[in-house]
This record gives sequence, C-alpha cells and structure tokens, in this order.
Amino acid sequence: MMMNFNFQLLHILFYLSFFLTISLSQHSNNQFCEAGIEYGESSCGTSISSSNKLLIKGGTVVNAHHQQVADVYVQNGIILTVHPNIVIEDDVHVIDATGKFVMPGGIDPHTHLETGAMGFESVDDFFSGQAAALAGGTTMNIDFIVPFDGNLTAGFEAYENKAKKSCMDYGFHVIITKWNEDVSTDMEMLVKEKGINSFKFFMAYKGIIMVNDELLLQGFKKCKSLGALAMVHAENGDAVEAGQQKMIELGITGPEGHPLSRPPLLEGEATSRAIRLADFVNTPLYVVHVMSIDAMEEIAKARKSGQRVIGEPIVSGLALDDSWLWHPDFKTAAKYVMSPPIRSKGHDKALQAALATGILQLVGTDHCAWNSTQKALGVDDFRQIPNGVNGIEERMHLVWDTMVVSGQISVTDYVRITSTECARIFNLYPRKGAILPGSDADIIILNPNSSFEITAKSHHSRSDTNVYEGRKGKGKIEVTIAGGRVVWENDELKVVPGAGKYIPMATFSYLFDGLDKKDAIYLNSLQAPVKRAKSTT
Repeated sequence: MMMNFNFQLLHILFYLSFFLTISLSQHSNNQFCEAGIEYGESSCGTSISSSNKLLIKGGTVVNAHHQQVADVYVQNGIILTVHPNIVIEDDVHVIDATGKFVMPGGIDPHTHLETGAMGFESVDDFFSGQAAALAGGTTMNIDFIVPFDGNLTAGFEAYENKAKKSCMDYGFHVIITKWNEDVSTDMEMLVKEKGINSFKFFMAYKGIIMVNDELLLQGFKKCKSLGALAMVHAENGDAVEAGQQKMIELGITGPEGHPLSRPPLLEGEATSRAIRLADFVNTPLYVVHVMSIDAMEEIAKARKSGQRVIGEPIVSGLALDDSWLWHPDFKTAAKYVMSPPIRSKGHDKALQAALATGILQLVGTDHCAWNSTQKALGVDDFRQIPNGVNGIEERMHLVWDTMVVSGQISVTDYVRITSTECARIFNLYPRKGAILPGSDADIIILNPNSSFEITAKSHHSRSDTNVYEGRKGKGKIEVTIAGGRVVWENDELKVVPGAGKYIPMATFSYLFDGLDKKDAIYLNSLQAPVKRAKSTT
C-alpha cells in the first residue's frame, strides 16, 4: 500500500466528497439509511425494543475451539447468556438462526481508510469503509495511523478526527517513519495514554516511508520495552527501486511492470532480515500481508525454531493470482496493483495450505480502495499507480468459500483466523472474538446453504471497481450485529456515523509471555566478560 504525507486538504472536503458520492452513486444496492448521513442519535438500524434485548434462537454457536447448538441472549450491547433453549419473558427481539452458524463478527487487522497516496485520498473513509465491512460480516477493524512528518501525536489526533464518523468499533496501529527522542517519547505516550499496542515499520517505499536497519533495530528495542508488537511491511526497498528503474529502461511501463519490479525473492529477503533482527532483539514480530511462498517459508522456519513470529496473509493473496496484471485493458489491470504484488499461480495455494496448517495465523485485507480515475494516474508509468485493492467487505465470504467450503479448515478454524486470533494478538480477547457471556455483542449469522456474488454494482465501497468482480460462492452472511444492534439483514445496511467506538488495546499480549526468561538464559550463556589479569609489560 503506497502512502505519502501530503495531507493538506481541509477535513470539510471529506464531508463534501461523501455527500457528492452518495448523490451520484449508481450502486443499486448501496443503501445507507437516510439518517446515516448525519451524526447523533437515529432510528437507523433495527429496533431491538426499548430495553435493547436481543435473542438469537437455535443456531450453531461457533467459537475458535468449540461449537454447540444454543441460543444467545444480548442486552445493552453485551452477550449475557449462551445456552440451549433460553426463555425470556420480557419484550425481546428474536432472530431465528436455525440451521445457521452464529459466530463472532470478523476483525480485520489491516486496513487503510481515508489515507493518502500520489496526492489523492483513498475513496473509503471511516464511514463508507466500515459500512462495507459490516455488510460483509466484519464488526471491527484496526487501521494504520500515518504520522505527520514523523510526528506520531499529530498523526494520532488527525486519525481521531477522521474516525468520528465511524459506524463500528475500531483500533489503531501507528507507523514509524523516522527515529529520534521525540518519536521514542511519543511511542511511550501512545502506549500508556492512548491504547496503542503495535507499531509498523516499512522496509519498502524508499525515499517516502522506508526505514533502514538501524531504525528498525531502534524501533524493535523500543517496542519490546513497551510490550508493543512490532509489525513490518517486508520488501527490500533498495532492490525494488532498482527493479523499477530496470523495467522503465526496458520500456515496460504498464501495470505488469509492478510485479516484475518487485519479485517474491525481495519479499523473502526482507522477511528473513526482519525476522533475524527481531530474534537479535528478542521481541515478537508480525509480518503483514504475506504474499509469497518465499516470505511464508521464512516465517515457517522461524516458528519451527521457536521464534514468536506472526504471519498475516490477506484475502487478495489467497484468492487471486497476478494474471490480471497482464490484462490488455489498463483500467482492469491497474486495479490489481498493490504491494507486495499479487503473485503468480501457486503462491495462492501455498498460502492457503500454510494458513490451514498454522504456519500463518490470521487473515487481513490491506483494504485501500481507489477508483479507476485515481488508478489512471499511472497510465504511462506503473510507479504512479496508487497501490491498494478492496477487500474489507469481501474477506469473510471469500475466506469461507476458499478455506471452509473447500474442506481445508473447520468452522472453528474459520472463527479463529477471521476473528479470535486477531483479538488474542492485540489483547482484545474475550471482549472481542468470542461468543461468550460478557463479550461485546458483535455477532454474525452465516447461512452455509446460501450463495453470494461479488460485484461493484452492489458492493458498499465507494470504489467503482472490485478486484473480485463476478466471484460467486457458497456461504452468505445474512445478519450482522454490531454492539447489539442489527445493522445488516435482508440485504439491507442500516448504519449511523458516530456509532463506532475507539477500543484501546493493552500491551504485553500472550506473544510476550516468557521472553524475560529467554533473555535471562541468553545472558547466562554468554560466559562473559572474561576476567583477565592486566598485562605488566
């Protein structure tokens, strides 16, 4: 995903853009409720009665390690009871889930809403992007804060403002682009006062946001001391720049130049380097958007040795191949440009197998949607095509169809890789990622016998294209409940800006357990310093 830091547009432009998009939209099913374009209280959404009580009857309740036929009783946005044959005498809104799966809402660990590249803003903001997510069964996302000229506090404040229009719960990661004492101090403040527990480092995009190994080491050390998770975009930025120049010299200026300039070996090299530096510091590492066999094998090797490394494939890497980038129509080819690139056939199947066997742990999207006009900026030079694809609405359906319907994973595994594991990694569990008493009532109901079809004509993103156009499959999310409120039902989306909450995330997740013991073992193994007599000559 390509970014820059030219955020000079006034915030009011986003509102104007929103109203214009809604009025001009040709999406036949892009139905935000009338009250959903204003802030404040609204009748928008299913009324659950005056006491906010909801009873989901007769479904198969699925958690990451267990499933059972049971009812789920919700009151005031919290799950109170999960038990067969619950009887509630008061006024309660009842949903019949017989023959369907009742599961925790999806958590997307990797999104870029209302972000910048090439002087443009991506088309989905925190309202439209989250509305699309809810229509697809995702009830929380974790977005990436871009600092202003390296200033983390200013970046956080800007994203706080952007997120005021949120219609579902969300959290933040923070990107580190430079290193000095102010950055170190701000990291500590964000952890202790703002609920940030992860920081991302780009090893690509030289001259824009790429960091060198020295900064990576400093950042890893600070993350470890704070109990925050270090994340990396792993591509060798120096080599990518050389590859891009080589393609231009060969006269390859179209979208196919993008994957040719940054082949899998550059992703593998950077993944290996990041893993070794994290091991040197002895801190956990999260590798975002694992797109290649090369990167996956480095993660597998590290995990086999006992290192704490999390690998995150994204739905485009699992469900697509790079053949579209050679399409003769520029508009079609350009919409698939993202980084690391979508890979050739074979990488997708290998990533699916790695996800099924636990080498990779959870699925994100890297949702960063652009319209065809914005993508056309690079019509004569692939380097100028804004990087990013959609996926926040499609992820849950495509993972079900690709992984569960195919028999590669179980229904409980599906819950784990789309929700629970993300909640555990970022210290949200069991508030999120579970259907348990006391958990937030973020719930989806999936009908395994229904079918879905993906098309730009009916999706809820503001983009005029969709990289999964025409994809059909089995398993449809028929109901989405966010914070106890029914927001998606009967193919109708009913959401209101401002309904979402920022969810602070605590540090020192399970990935940090026992690291102090490993440090102690290392120190005891050094057999140094050696005491030597001083020379008398």
